[in-house]
Amino acid sequence: MTLPSIANPDLEVLFDNKPRWDLPDSRRAGFHNLHTTLRYAFSMRAPRVLPLRKEVDWTIGERPEVARYLAMPHFSAFVVVGDDRILYEAYAPDFGRDRPHPIMSITKTTLNLMLGRAVADGLVNLDERVGTYLPEIGTGYAEATVKAVADMNVANDFTEDYGDPQSTVHQLEPATGFRLPLPGQKEGTTRSFICGITGGDLANHTGEALYKSTNSDVIGWIVERVSGRPLRDWLIEIVEAAGIEGCFHITCDREGVPLVCGGACLTARDLARYGLLFARKGDGVDGRRVGDAAFIEGTRRNPGPPLQKPRDWMRYSRQTNTDGTWLGHGGYGGQYMLANPDTGTVVVYFSVLENASASDPDFSGPLVKMMAELAAE
Repeated sequence: MTLPSIANPDLEVLFDNKPRWDLPDSRRAGFHNLHTTLRYAFSMRAPRVLPLRKEVDWTIGERPEVARYLAMPHFSAFVVVGDDRILYEAYAPDFGRDRPHPIMSITKTTLNLMLGRAVADGLVNLDERVGTYLPEIGTGYAEATVKAVADMNVANDFTEDYGDPQSTVHQLEPATGFRLPLPGQKEGTTRSFICGITGGDLANHTGEALYKSTNSDVIGWIVERVSGRPLRDWLIEIVEAAGIEGCFHITCDREGVPLVCGGACLTARDLARYGLLFARKGDGVDGRRVGDAAFIEGTRRNPGPPLQKPRDWMRYSRQTNTDGTWLGHGGYGGQYMLANPDTGTVVVYFSVLENASASDPDFSGPLVKMMAELAAE
């Protein structure tokens, strides 16, 4: 006897080459429950927690530029932390401080800590070709330098435009468990997909960052290869140093390779705890250290190419954004985390944009400026 089945309704591609959880009409619920929606994932917790004590500055919420972003219909959470003090926090009625939220590409910043440690230990040369470390890599990356990949400064045939149903980024999603394969399409794995990316002249002639999430997974693979340690172990060290209170959820492929380009889910408070690692240049709880202080400082002092207009006042550097003072990153759907090492302040914003591409530079640019101003004070 054979019992018939149906495709998982959350993960089946419906229209615009998107699964149900990512369609604008259901994206908010999809984001707020993503840690239990995708096909493959694991989680970890810290044995000891960084305590955060409330010392609220109510005038933060009264600032017009802050109030504007807290009143937007796509808003989920907002937290400002200085050292170990919560200076301000706010949540949408359908969200809360104990709810995990996808941080999407903010996950990439973990690679700044991993790569920084690998460089400091002499395991990686930023000017070396990727193919030296990953001989099996395809033409899309083999001749690029590690630095160019980390700085989003590589031209190849992979495209990442979430508003374009034909963009090749959608072909990666079945391998990462974000959707079911289309009929006749193989699921694959993250690294088999990366090896299949092609390219000719890999030099970036545009004068601006060419954002490709697969760059991040290449960096993660290099770190794992040269260190002989699985990425899971690197992530555990980061989680323990941050002293997060809840779970660090991260999606993976069917082989268990974590999606370091954008698979993590955290509460807003825990993302702030994580951001404090950058504010403290790698210093964690109980004397734990991750990353490398000199590498983190070099990240903001020697940045890579500028982002595309109208956000060209920011630059991409070693898997982070920076303006030369703060370090941060955004995420698909409207997330941002920003850390200022000069003041020890971290600002976190969660939201769920409900347009076709789940992104809007006219929204995110002013948001980052508001967050940077708060962090500078």
